[in-house]
Amino acid sequence: MTPLERVTERVTRNGHPDEEGTPRPLLTLSEFFDGNDVDGSIGCNLNPMPTPSQMRAVLERILGRPDVADVLIQVSMFDDPQWPFSDTIWVITNASPDDLQGWFPEQFKPDEVWEGWQDGTLYEPYVVPQGTRPLGVFFD
Repeated sequence: MTPLERVTERVTRNGHPDEEGTPRPLLTLSEFFDGNDVDGSIGCNLNPMPTPSQMRAVLERILGRPDVADVLIQVSMFDDPQWPFSDTIWVITNASPDDLQGWFPEQFKPDEVWEGWQDGTLYEPYVVPQGTRPLGVFFD
């Protein structure tokens, strides 16, 4: 199975993410980044635009922090046949949104960081570990 076939199978498990009513897929770093060499699949509006491997390195450093339980990539769209697209990352942590914003190097600074799942958005099931909460990280 190719990386694209694997990620396509994973992302469409609950329906196509571009169809209304489909829960937003929440992928692990491995699920999203293994085999991903498609520039623009994440962080496409950053200047300069990072490669997937550069973004993965930043997120792996965040995941390695003792106050972080998980880092998930929300698939926002899959309209490019080369790879799913994400503009939102979820960091499961007990840190504050301000602290999280500071963990990103200047060239990877998100446009927005907030606490809690977004109202009106359906997500794949995910159990948030006790003592943590989801913080959304958005790249416009």
